[in-house]
Amino acid sequence: MAKDVVYTAFKPTGKPTLGNYVGAAKSLKSYIDKYDTYICVADLHALTVCPDPKALKENTYDMFALYLALGLDYNKCTLYVQSQVPAHTSLSWILNNFTMHGEASRMTQYKDYVAKGKQVNVGLFDYPVLMAADILLYDTKYVPVGIDQVQHVELARNIAVRFNNKMGETFVLPEAVVNKTGSKIMGLNDPTKKMSKSEAGDTGTIFLEDDEDTIRKKIKRAVTDSDGIIAFDTTNKPGVSNLLTIYATLAGKSIDETLAHFKGANYGTLKQEVADVVVQTIKSFQQKYFELRSNTKELDRIMAIGAKKATEVANKKLKQVYDVVGLV
Repeated sequence: MAKDVVYTAFKPTGKPTLGNYVGAAKSLKSYIDKYDTYICVADLHALTVCPDPKALKENTYDMFALYLALGLDYNKCTLYVQSQVPAHTSLSWILNNFTMHGEASRMTQYKDYVAKGKQVNVGLFDYPVLMAADILLYDTKYVPVGIDQVQHVELARNIAVRFNNKMGETFVLPEAVVNKTGSKIMGLNDPTKKMSKSEAGDTGTIFLEDDEDTIRKKIKRAVTDSDGIIAFDTTNKPGVSNLLTIYATLAGKSIDETLAHFKGANYGTLKQEVADVVVQTIKSFQQKYFELRSNTKELDRIMAIGAKKATEVANKKLKQVYDVVGLV
């Protein structure tokens, strides 16, 4: 009996962070054991912010090496780089014709850019349609995402429904899966904003390449508040709540268990124990990461294996789509 498919992807727009690890990467091994799992380094999506070409290439290798360092067996899953599978962009163009301008313009990322008066390129506007192609190519059932990406999975589902209704049953309808704890890690210096891998040097971000001393200093300087009470309240105590989320996720505890653990403690103790669990977590794979990252030829070899596996599956779906829409 065929397994359900899980698809997940990360943009290489900066150095891998604790947010990357907690938000999705931490759970990947459990998915591989249960599902037919596709893990993608989404370098085409990264182009929407017009990155420096050299930095994009380096960040792509960084992200790929991180997956391997976490112990993901590329023989048991399909681990690949998006741009090495042309079917993604081919399907994206077809799906554009099954996507309404109004629903694309309601996507949060696009609306945020417009609200801030930023220039919006067509790639950023069309980003969710490419994401839909990523998902639908592999008959994906489950898509692990952060809270801010649920809307995009819902759009992919809507596109699939519209396509199926018009052209016949072609796509599996995907479902977003959000981790109950740690689905969104916030910045240490501004806990109202998501921890960003795009802001190198920002002490609000813990990078997975940081050494122990750097990690401890960043957490020690993390924003809390002045009342000294450890409680989980993302509205009134975002800094403390963020530290509790980090600890709970890495320690494998619920928020309630974490609050019980820190009952009567002060912020100094909270930060110390958060730093301990972060350091312990990162040390568990950091050496392997550096070893892999220094061997580009080996990474290229594994990338080629993943691209071949992904292409074989993606091309079958693409041919099916070509047939039903009337492309020769």
